[in-house]
Amino acid sequence: MADPLRIHKIKLRMSLAYLVESVSGLVLVDAGLRGEEKRILAAMSPINRQDLKLIYITHAHLDHYGSAAAIRRETGAPIAVHRADGPAMVAGETRLGQARGQGRILAACLPLVHPLLRPEPAEADILLEDGQRLDDYGLDGRALHTPGHTLGSTCLVVEERLAFSGDLVTSTGGPHVQRAFAEDWAEIPNSVRRLQAVKPEWVYPGHGRHLLSGEDLQAL
Repeated sequence: MADPLRIHKIKLRMSLAYLVESVSGLVLVDAGLRGEEKRILAAMSPINRQDLKLIYITHAHLDHYGSAAAIRRETGAPIAVHRADGPAMVAGETRLGQARGQGRILAACLPLVHPLLRPEPAEADILLEDGQRLDDYGLDGRALHTPGHTLGSTCLVVEERLAFSGDLVTSTGGPHVQRAFAEDWAEIPNSVRRLQAVKPEWVYPGHGRHLLSGEDLQAL
């Protein structure tokens, strides 16, 4: 019988991060805004674990990789992101693409707030491909390429029953598919179908108060 996983949610200023705890170590999913590394590292203390094996970034937006470089300096854990989002992270950029709905307001504000919240540039140690496995980092998991929101957006699929969806699907205001920003809107439905085909039992979103059940995902 496989060792049970424990998932620890970390509430950050603009997003959520997660620590995936297994007997082999910890994997961090996303790294919040710049300057949130202390909050993320402090989340390891209550579980008496400091063995961070990997920093997995779902996509290269400022509220998901902002503290990745600082956490790597503190822990030595490598940073992984899909290769299509690697250049944006190296440049410290957030590429919103085309905004829709309320996203237009946020997009208009980005030039004003980005200098204040600009992520520390981070060159990934691991440039992920679709389907790439993470067994070498103590996790029964794989990267599922789900482009659209960014060209390199991925979901982390763990044990084929849990999925960390980044911003592809979230639960803010109820379960919904990305509707604010996309570098390629046409890819969003395809990416949702790719995630639905996995049939995860639970989905851990990058934003929102609640998990999404497998039934919630299939209903989108």
